[in-house]
Amino acid sequence: MKTNPMKYLSRLFLIYALFHNAVSAEEVKLPSKDKLHLFLLAGQSNMAGRGKIDATSKKTTPKVIALDKNGEWKIATDPLHWDKPSAGTGIGRSFAAIIREKKPGISIGLIPTACGGSPIAIWEPGKYWEQTKNHPWDDSIAAAKKAMRDGTLKAILWHQGEADCSPGLSAAYGKNLEDLIQRFRRELDAPDLPFIIGQLGNFPGKTWTEDQKAVDAAQQAVAKRLKNVAFVPISEPISIGDNLHFDTPTLRRLADGYAKAYLEMTDKIR
Repeated sequence: MKTNPMKYLSRLFLIYALFHNAVSAEEVKLPSKDKLHLFLLAGQSNMAGRGKIDATSKKTTPKVIALDKNGEWKIATDPLHWDKPSAGTGIGRSFAAIIREKKPGISIGLIPTACGGSPIAIWEPGKYWEQTKNHPWDDSIAAAKKAMRDGTLKAILWHQGEADCSPGLSAAYGKNLEDLIQRFRRELDAPDLPFIIGQLGNFPGKTWTEDQKAVDAAQQAVAKRLKNVAFVPISEPISIGDNLHFDTPTLRRLADGYAKAYLEMTDKIR
């Protein structure tokens, strides 16, 4: 009796699909709500990440998951974001790996919501950002609240400001940032929620403008003024060649800074 090769291959594919789906389902099995620590990733392109995807970018860390563009939990690998086709390695996955190493008893859920090119004024209710075809604030809050059904929000990681480094915008940045932080905390019903700000890139061979200096100063001042807000500096950053976006090694160093700031802050909160 002859075996139909196509029928045989179809059965093999079905078995593979069933096995693959079972493994995927097991990998994203959610822990209890108090054991799933959530981190909202917000801002513009350097939070979304434009770093080169390498072998480490594709590695998975046990119990680190992320929401995808459909609002479903997936195993976290770069790119986490989908704001633009240029999305690559970012800050979130490396940050999560460090936190997991320090806190092995928890799982981590990343909530990617950064939007490339977005000025801080776009991060307000109802505002639409043409470059990424979405509503940064509204979509960020919706994703956070969806994730909070499954876990506990622990902090917001913010990297933004490049789009506000121009006359007029830079002068208002401090007030706008403070308003944003307070609005996040009110909307998410978390008055003491840690908020961590990453420094803009001061790349070798390119002198900061007065507006860049003003935004940097405003970020540092807000971090000193508000409770549970931290500022993460980055020394000698390297760009991908555009003097705007951090390269992959720099993003990982920045992720380390975010992690240290978060761990120090939570130690103080306790």
